[in-house]
Amino acid sequence: MGKTRFEALVFDAYGTLFDVHSVATQCELIWPGKGAAVSQLWRAKQLEYTWQRSLMRRYEDFNKVTRDSLHYVCAAMKIERSGQQFASLMDEYLRLAMFPGAAQALRDLAPRKLAILSNGSPAMLEPMIRHAGIAGAFAAVLSVDSVKVYKPDPRVYQLAVDALGVPAANIGFVSSNCWDACGAKAFGFPTFWINRGGAPVDGLGAAPDFILSNLGELPEAVAA
Repeated sequence: MGKTRFEALVFDAYGTLFDVHSVATQCELIWPGKGAAVSQLWRAKQLEYTWQRSLMRRYEDFNKVTRDSLHYVCAAMKIERSGQQFASLMDEYLRLAMFPGAAQALRDLAPRKLAILSNGSPAMLEPMIRHAGIAGAFAAVLSVDSVKVYKPDPRVYQLAVDALGVPAANIGFVSSNCWDACGAKAFGFPTFWINRGGAPVDGLGAAPDFILSNLGELPEAVAA
């Protein structure tokens, strides 16, 4: 693609700025030897439920999806949990760890308009962003809750265009989820896929424009 003038950058939250698998530490404390497996299945089922609910047109917010996913994991893995343990794991989603270099990348990208566009509900996103100390970095924090459908529905990506007042062609979309980057590309955003694991591109017919190994590479890629 040719030189693009990026007036704004929009970030996915879960898995891109914030490490969803930072919950594995608490999972391991509750179920020794099973923490990583619980975290992996929890995330997989969480995403699966967002796609299924969108197709079924039976939207529930991300807190409900996350709770239902954890209930599934406990049943599937046949592990016991108390109400207090369950609540402690849900609370972990309000203070997920940021990926190394994420906060610095946000600082380096100023003074461009920055925003978050997330499957998360406002009640989950706001405390997480406050806990990380990055609330001042964003011109907008946008949630699918306002359109009652999950990514990669085009109505979700339109939220960023409407909120920022910038044409899609001048908004860089950043996600570590390839399916999300592909969805954003299909919508009309130039896209940056943060491919930390060296995975192949999903065969969805809308490949990301830039593939980076971490967020620290993003400021230079945007400026190039």
